[in-house]
This record gives sequence, C-alpha cells and structure tokens, in this order.
Amino acid sequence: MYKILIIDRCCFSRLGLETWLQAVNGGKSSFLITPLNSLLLAKAYVESWQPHLVIADFTCFQHDLQQSHFLPALLAVCEQRTCLIRLQNEPFVFKNVGETLAKKAPLETLGQRILTVLRNGPAMNPVRIVTPLLTRQEEKVLSLWMDGASNQTIAKEMQITGKTVYTYKRNIRMKLKVENRFSPFIPSTECVE
Repeated sequence: MYKILIIDRCCFSRLGLETWLQAVNGGKSSFLITPLNSLLLAKAYVESWQPHLVIADFTCFQHDLQQSHFLPALLAVCEQRTCLIRLQNEPFVFKNVGETLAKKAPLETLGQRILTVLRNGPAMNPVRIVTPLLTRQEEKVLSLWMDGASNQTIAKEMQITGKTVYTYKRNIRMKLKVENRFSPFIPSTECVE
C-alpha cells in the first residue's frame, strides 16, 4: 500500500485531490492518503509515518509567519526520507526540493507524475498494514489547537469533555515528539534559517 501525504491550506484542494486519487485508483485500497494543513504535523508525519510521496502546495505557508518557520525543517526531512511533488505557480522562496508541477497542470499530467514517482521509489511491502500517524479526532484537535482555541472551545466544538481534550493533546505531543504544550507555536533553532 502506498502512503501519500497531501499538504495544502485549502480544505477543498486537499479533499478534491484525495477524492481524485481514490477515483484514479479505481476505488482499490492501494493508496492511504492523509491530507494536512499544518507544516508541524506534516514534518512529524514524514518522520514517523514515512509516506512514499508528499504532494504539497506551500504557497500560502511561505507567506504565513506562524507556519513558514517550519518549512525549512520539513523540506530537509522530505529531502532525506520521501519523494516530494510541489504544486506551485509563483516562485518558491526556500531551496528547491523535489519535483515541481504547475498548480494548473492537467490532472492527467499530475496522475502520470504520481505514478512515475511511486514506481521509481523504494519497493513497497504489499502485506504491511498501513495506519495514519494521528487519528481524525486528534487531527481535528491539533487543527483547533494550532488556531489558538482553548480546551473549553475545542471540547464544545467537538462535543467532548475538557479531560478528553487534554488526553488528545497529550497523545498528539507524544506522537509528534513535542516536549511541551507551547513547542508547536515557538520556532525552534532547527526550523529557522
């Protein structure tokens, strides 16, 4: 099973690309696709989950001060551990890593590029069971947390208790190997160029 990570700020783009990839695949379960809108989470996914392919649109991230400091570290991890296809229309301010494809390229071109990258990548073990790094609930908690929502707000939004939110946050920190609850929001020296 191929693991594909989609990184984009736009929810419609992420879900559209995920739906299209599943349709191209003919509904078979040879792709496990995880869409993300956080560079911190994306870096942790590349390190721990080790996807075969990352498809990313970094345009909005490179102009966001809160997210852009994670970009160099994410690119470095991608360079070492996975194949990267960057979708872009404007110049990329960070070092060029991976292959570049115009955001307005035809879907057939994108599909051919994806299949080529996956075929030329490391051999996959078809028997191995593949699971996502974070559960959907943990991803939702992390997204709200990164947006600055309090535990009470997250609990109300997700219709869970405050203690459950605390547990989700603890599990997220453990899975992402983040030392404390402020680390996702503070640029580390490793991330800043």
